[in-house]
Amino acid sequence: MTNSFRRSDAYETPHQVNPAWPPPPAYAPGQPVAAETSGDTGTPAGPSARPPGQRRARGPVSLLAAVAIVAAAVGGGAAYGVQELTGNGTVASAASTGATAVPAGQKGTVSGVAEAVGPSIVEIRATSPTGSSTGSGVIITEDGEVITNHHVVAGASSIEVGTSDGRTYTARIVGTDSSKDLALIELEDASGLQAATLGDSDGVQVGDQVVAIGSPEGLTGTVTSGIVSALDRDVTVSTDQSQGRQQEQGGDWPFAFGGREFNGDTGESTTTYRAIQTDASLNPGNSGGALIDMNGAVIGINSAMYSASGSGSSASDAGSVGLGFAIPVDTVKADLPTLRAGATA
Repeated sequence: MTNSFRRSDAYETPHQVNPAWPPPPAYAPGQPVAAETSGDTGTPAGPSARPPGQRRARGPVSLLAAVAIVAAAVGGGAAYGVQELTGNGTVASAASTGATAVPAGQKGTVSGVAEAVGPSIVEIRATSPTGSSTGSGVIITEDGEVITNHHVVAGASSIEVGTSDGRTYTARIVGTDSSKDLALIELEDASGLQAATLGDSDGVQVGDQVVAIGSPEGLTGTVTSGIVSALDRDVTVSTDQSQGRQQEQGGDWPFAFGGREFNGDTGESTTTYRAIQTDASLNPGNSGGALIDMNGAVIGINSAMYSASGSGSSASDAGSVGLGFAIPVDTVKADLPTLRAGATA
């Protein structure tokens, strides 16, 4: 937005045609002026003189220049902060850009969120000597950085990633953090991908509407919706990579909450993190996918969900029961430098 500044005592040229107006003089037309001196020499400083004792008024151009300098300094600082957070790749952050991924006409709708963020969600197929697993991931840079769960790719000897437009990429593990159940992988020879916007999980409230996108049971691009059921849930998951193979045997990634274990035994090696609880329908294969707010910003990475089939129930009881957990996106952003550095914890 352009603001026009005008002095109350400024005069106008009747037929001004040049839009780039020069600053008005510091005195009214016809006012007698004295020569301006420079320093203590008494030497006239030039034609832009002013009456004795009268200070030069700062014109609009000076004011605008000062504002521009301040804005540039603030903008540079913000850009530096984002770069420090994300490393060499460029990660779109709703907190830093104020942007929304959903077009104004579709804001607040599940279909709008799905259309805007769907291209940023991928299916991950990881193979290891002990088996294979299927999960999801979130593209965070246009050149192919993808965030997913540690348990989706742990111990993988090969990783294949499918995008929403049907393309398939080979991927490599950049870094993993089993203590947060996070991993960063990179697609080979990728460019021009649509990166998701990372939001601010600190601003999430119980009752907020959310959308989940992932590849449950290999059904790429599946969209479900619900609300945030609770915050700061202490969820315990296994850090043993062999546990991840349970995904391919009719169950889901085992986790513990409130002193009880779900989907099987978590084993002896575990880690606990504080999660966002949601009733959006999640199923095996949603792990590593996105939990998204209604502006299209990712607020969490889906990581654990209760499946009745994992408790010895009949096949008719299998599937989501509206009890899912996501790693807050603020945790993801804080962990990115470590993952990019190649950590394999």
